[in-house]
Amino acid sequence: MHELSLAQSIVEIATSHARAEGSGRVTKVFLKIGALAHVDPGALTFAFDAVSAGTLAEGAEVIIERGAAKAFCVPCGLTIEVATHADVCPHCGVHQWMLTEGDEMRVTELEVE
Repeated sequence: MHELSLAQSIVEIATSHARAEGSGRVTKVFLKIGALAHVDPGALTFAFDAVSAGTLAEGAEVIIERGAAKAFCVPCGLTIEVATHADVCPHCGVHQWMLTEGDEMRVTELEVE
């Protein structure tokens, strides 16, 4: 369950930013998770609740936005949307693409008191 280590990193990011701003506790954490990031949102939220206990992020709401996966098709030169690593280009039918977006996870915004 790699969501536990991801949650620990999110808590570290959130609490360090809250401290740097001289803020109190973190109330909301906004995340963007790519469609091909292999992150289970439910497991991540559960892990976040567990590892944030006793920190400035305890009780913070985790809001997850799922991002589309995009790839550059080498033969076509087009940017395409993909749902799995096995997808082929809808324009040329070839599987010669490079993922450009959609395997990332980012903290996009924090709300603090």
